[in-house]
Amino acid sequence: MFCLGADKYGDGNRARSDVVCPAVGDRDGMFQVRIHGRGGQGVVTAAELLSVAAFLEGREAQAFPTFGSERTGAPVVAFCRIDDTIIRVREPISEPDAVIVQDPTLLHQVDLFGGLRDDGYVLLNTARTFEDLGLGEYVERFAAGRYMTVPATDIAREHLGRPLPNAALLGAFASLTSEVSLKSVAAAIYARFPGGTGGQNVSAAEHAYALVSGATQEISHA
Repeated sequence: MFCLGADKYGDGNRARSDVVCPAVGDRDGMFQVRIHGRGGQGVVTAAELLSVAAFLEGREAQAFPTFGSERTGAPVVAFCRIDDTIIRVREPISEPDAVIVQDPTLLHQVDLFGGLRDDGYVLLNTARTFEDLGLGEYVERFAAGRYMTVPATDIAREHLGRPLPNAALLGAFASLTSEVSLKSVAAAIYARFPGGTGGQNVSAAEHAYALVSGATQEISHA
């Protein structure tokens, strides 16, 4: 288990960060994220980067994975908890506030949305619509603007030259939920991947963020 705190990144790193905590008015206790994907897609890294982004904003965070099999292509689940107080719970997340799906081929293999709150968020990596995927009726339970499909793999190929969707999905997550800022996501990425690789991943995150922001604005004006 990876439990993020001062012992890993240090209060000094947090203090030196120029990330400013975004003004989010609807925060109410712990926010729990479950990320589904396959081995080799950076699912575990996504959860860790999200927790680092929250930590840099002055919050407490925790990230850890669970593996059915460690082989490439096998289903993988990772979890991230974010709170304003110390996180003491350690078990896997059964009732998430948000679900991120990195691989849509898991839709018919894994219970991706089990326990998802009615006021939760759904972020799915695909260029197709929820209706195309047979999920149109399911997502009707959520408020408009709380579910989104994003072609994160295509965005990753454009910016990284590789089909690694995690950074793009984190940018999309920041826009969809406002639980962390894009600036903090970028800082977390650069801390993990300095240099050109970090820049490519940040560009992917920014691209997805802008895409979701534009779609959300269209929904709000509909």
